[in-house]
Amino acid sequence: MAVQRISESVYVGMCLKVGTQQQVTYRRDIRDIVEMLVNNEMLDDPVTVILSGSQREGFRLSGSDRDYMCWPNNQRVIWDFSQCQFYNTQEHALILCHSSESPPGFTLLWLPLEIANSRVKSACVRMNGMLYISSSKYREMTCSLVIPGSSPHGPCSSGLYNGELEYDAAHCFVSDFWPPSASSWIDRCHSWPPPHVVNDIIRNGCHFVAIGHKLGNHTDNEWRISFSQAEYKLVCSMNHTQFLTYGLLKLFLKEIINEGLRDEDKLLCSYHMKTTVFWAIQQNVLPRWCPQNLLVGFWVCFKLLLKWVYEGVCPNFFIPENNMFLSNIYGEAQKTLFTRLYRLYENGLALLLHSPSIRSYIINVLCNPRLTICTDEHTLISEVEVDEDIFSEINENDSISILDLHLCEKYLHTVEQLLGLPLTQYHIVTLQKLTATILQRTACILHSMYTNTGSNKQLYIVDKVACRLVKLSAKFGFVADMLYIAMYYYKKFRYRDALSVIDITKVKLAQPYLMYESHVDRERYTEAVGGQSLSTKMRQAVAQNIELDNKMLYIDELKPEQQSSKQNSWTELYIPPLVLLYMLEVLCSRHVDTLRAQRALDDLQVLVHHDQGQLVPVELRDISWEILGICQQISGNLQAALYSYQHHSDKIHSIEYKPLPDREFKIYIYELADN
Repeated sequence: MAVQRISESVYVGMCLKVGTQQQVTYRRDIRDIVEMLVNNEMLDDPVTVILSGSQREGFRLSGSDRDYMCWPNNQRVIWDFSQCQFYNTQEHALILCHSSESPPGFTLLWLPLEIANSRVKSACVRMNGMLYISSSKYREMTCSLVIPGSSPHGPCSSGLYNGELEYDAAHCFVSDFWPPSASSWIDRCHSWPPPHVVNDIIRNGCHFVAIGHKLGNHTDNEWRISFSQAEYKLVCSMNHTQFLTYGLLKLFLKEIINEGLRDEDKLLCSYHMKTTVFWAIQQNVLPRWCPQNLLVGFWVCFKLLLKWVYEGVCPNFFIPENNMFLSNIYGEAQKTLFTRLYRLYENGLALLLHSPSIRSYIINVLCNPRLTICTDEHTLISEVEVDEDIFSEINENDSISILDLHLCEKYLHTVEQLLGLPLTQYHIVTLQKLTATILQRTACILHSMYTNTGSNKQLYIVDKVACRLVKLSAKFGFVADMLYIAMYYYKKFRYRDALSVIDITKVKLAQPYLMYESHVDRERYTEAVGGQSLSTKMRQAVAQNIELDNKMLYIDELKPEQQSSKQNSWTELYIPPLVLLYMLEVLCSRHVDTLRAQRALDDLQVLVHHDQGQLVPVELRDISWEILGICQQISGNLQAALYSYQHHSDKIHSIEYKPLPDREFKIYIYELADN
């Protein structure tokens, strides 16, 4: 009974640390719909980029990096020549697996010379008169394609984005067919995963990442079969207790097993933890995975891991013949690791007291035996906290690459297609924001295309269409998206119209229930929009920073900031909504009401000088000071402008840190898919 109560307490702690079932669900759904949009076949992209790893699975653990997989769409890997019949070789270059000389889980990739892609050919080696794609050469060739300065990390190119965010990008190849060497996995799936998941996994084939087996005959040329997408589907098919068990094992690895070890001494990784959970669930070692059994499930997995280390065998979940310990956990290293794990095992579940993340949840029960524990997730996290997280996720995933008007049209057609699918509320609200972004970018492209080249009639029509698009986008997006209308009016010299929009936006941004990033009056927010749809909440009560694509010109006064941002390899410029609002008010009022312009400038100065991070986030202070300087310079106060330009917060960049957008991978690796 005591173990069950502690399990419930740890379950609560893990929900708060890792996420409730609802949180994990919408994180996945938001990412799903983004990838359904940006990787849609209608877009004819030469490259597919997907998020993988723990972030894709729904974890948001501090310190975790972002894993991406990228592959060319015009190349496919097949297992035998009979599969050629499913492809038009004019559209797809076919690569054939040659596995007979490789360890289980690895293969050589044979490339017929006459259909070879010129880029891929440069990564080939000749063996026995045939051309094979060398994994080491391919890795070297693609290492710095994502971001210059990346370094090899296993099969990936690795580095820091924005100086802070760690990423791993695996450039790989895809096969639409399930590997013959993994056929035994299908026969094992009696109780888990369910048949529809098994069928979905098989239907989606596998990938090949550029790394060979350390003990293989062709280490530099072999490719590892990757089941990353299959694993994601397996994780999604877990119930929440199983998912939290996986999360607990990840924390156990990070905070206990690997604590204090040098990187080169860390023999176990998160993938080993995931594999133990997969085997434990499929072998049905725990009849009921529920909050009361969380620690029992953890202990079962730990004992399985301990057994594997003792035997020196960690069977890959899909290809058991592939021993994942073979190349690094053997000999003295194996003995040392087993001794370390066995000492932990002797402590029993008390070993979890060494975990800073969950220690308090164990102690609480031990010190308060009568403590009432509620595992209902709706009581753990409030509606407001959930909304904060949802809109933050949507904002972080709002990465649409639009290069021309034709692409805008394709995106809108894709949105129309997606709306015909059965969608969750999280899909719908994310698609709503993505649509707003597409419309904003479309209006901007339209205006720039015809400003200097079109006839008066063309300009009139284009202006009318662009204006309607930007107005429509404001009906879909966040509250501050109305400022895109004001920028458009200002660019068209319609100052009074812009000021009218600014007045409306100012009222909306001043509402006491407004949610801006993590700042919100929870009681008033709940009173105003509690219980309403996410779509309504987003349009009426949520503001996010204004995002300007540096490939597009919005207003001339921000052009130097965008150019500077672009030179620093940033793709977007982020501005606090109230800062941009006052800037636009200053710019428009100069032409119609100089007193109002001075009041707006005073308001901007007070905001920038005295805000404590509530309306001007710390990471956006620099751009806010720059905008204040621009407005002061335009108003003729050069001394004040100089002070603003020189005022820099310590080591704070003028652009908000955001996860690496998929489009940046695509920009750099388009060249891989040339014909």
